[in-house]
Amino acid sequence: MSTTEQNAQLREGKPVPPRRLWFGMATAAVAWVLLGCADIVITWRACMVQEDYGIPTPRPDVRIIYFVLALVLLAITVYAGFTSYRTWRYLSEQQNMLHAHAVERREFLAVGGVIVALTMGMGILWLALPPLFLDLCWRAR
Repeated sequence: MSTTEQNAQLREGKPVPPRRLWFGMATAAVAWVLLGCADIVITWRACMVQEDYGIPTPRPDVRIIYFVLALVLLAITVYAGFTSYRTWRYLSEQQNMLHAHAVERREFLAVGGVIVALTMGMGILWLALPPLFLDLCWRAR
């Protein structure tokens, strides 16, 4: 019996929990949505003082809070992508991700989790970069 056959029997005998599959697929998207909502709330609160009193208030603490939140959510997204990749490696017989077919549901969710994590991770980066260089209220106008 070859090692590939042994691995296939081992994979079929030990199913992957659905939580693990859906964690990789949904967590990155939820993190991206949370950062978008936090961006709206933080920008609204930070710019309200400036609009009410006409005073540009330098608020470095707002940028720090926003950047720390973005880093935490990016780390969660990276972990979700890594979990999906490990699950795909466990389920698939392919050695290279570019040759993945993902025919079965479990393998499809694992590959989808990797793709969603990469996409949403880039979205989190693009959403988190402007407040580091621009005034928060310039984006809100």
